[in-house]
Amino acid sequence: MRAFEQTLEPAVEPENLGGEVIPFAEFAHLSDAACHDRIVAARKRLGSDAVILCHHYQRADVYRHADLTGDSLKLARLAAQTDARYIVFCGVHFMAEVADILSKPQQVAILPDLSAGCSMADMADLPKVTRAWRELGEVLGDDPEQTYTPVTYINSAADLKAFCGQHGGIVCTSTNAPQIVDWALKERPKLLFFPDQHLGRWTGYKRGIALEKMKVWDPDLPYGGLTPEAIRDAEILLWKGHCSVHQMFTPQQIDRWKAKYPDGFVIAHPECSLEVCLKSDYVGSTEFIQKTIREAPRGTKWLVGTELNLVSRLAEEMAAEEKVVHFMGGVVCMCSTMQRIDPQHLAWTLANLANGVVVNRIQVPESVAHWARVALDRMLAVG
Repeated sequence: MRAFEQTLEPAVEPENLGGEVIPFAEFAHLSDAACHDRIVAARKRLGSDAVILCHHYQRADVYRHADLTGDSLKLARLAAQTDARYIVFCGVHFMAEVADILSKPQQVAILPDLSAGCSMADMADLPKVTRAWRELGEVLGDDPEQTYTPVTYINSAADLKAFCGQHGGIVCTSTNAPQIVDWALKERPKLLFFPDQHLGRWTGYKRGIALEKMKVWDPDLPYGGLTPEAIRDAEILLWKGHCSVHQMFTPQQIDRWKAKYPDGFVIAHPECSLEVCLKSDYVGSTEFIQKTIREAPRGTKWLVGTELNLVSRLAEEMAAEEKVVHFMGGVVCMCSTMQRIDPQHLAWTLANLANGVVVNRIQVPESVAHWARVALDRMLAVG
């Protein structure tokens, strides 16, 4: 069982409002247009009781209904500032978990489709991280907490954030990773970074840490597949995890584009490989990518290494300024799990809410939420 599945409430939790559950079967085969009408009607009934959050990678036919858009942490924090009773998160499971952790006690976080997970987040789970921590202690002959700061990317399950909170660790985002890594290495001489090796490697590289001092920890092998000497020598242990979208971009794609547009710019997300980041003119989060292109001079050309829905939306927006925005990938490259939040699931979720029923509530147990909040609060204090 994956870690996030241990924190989920039953798929349907009736509120005390006298409603009856509307089965998803009534929505599964509806056209997108019919779902749009159902969504609009339900939202009118709900009014300010519900707020819809959409991540930048969300598909257009869902994104159009968003009250708030952004990256995962920004959305969770914005939702907590609203008076909405229901937070409908059109994203993936770890995002809804963060929204639940940071929201007010009376707010309810909902994920329209519980199968909307994150393959990267699933590459690190609590049993594997706990085993790695134990093995590090065996190699060191001491409590690893004396030497390592655990750092988890926000793209991780709530119980891994809680693990970091309990062990003096912290959470990072793609925006603040440099500051977080600086903080972590001031606290202790080494760090264990999970679940995305590429963000960890790029961040360490930009900080001036030699590549040979950053070793990949394979959680499916004893001691991460490393010798005791390699473990002791490493300054950063990088979990063997990655984003299935960002790993598909290659240096060759950049070379071909640069040959065609020598005056163009390349911008990539730090979840891309080191080789792609090194060939890019700019590297940063989804918010950074959008801000950089929006503020660029009229008529500039951009190759963008991140998820297709975001790039397509940005290309359409920038056409008015005669900016050329191209997707880096050679094939269709969407976040497949994010695509599971479709108009049918959103319409079903909102119709049930309007009928007085909560479906697919995400509720992190307080014992987990407390320590996850500790790690998140450390991050917010650092920056």
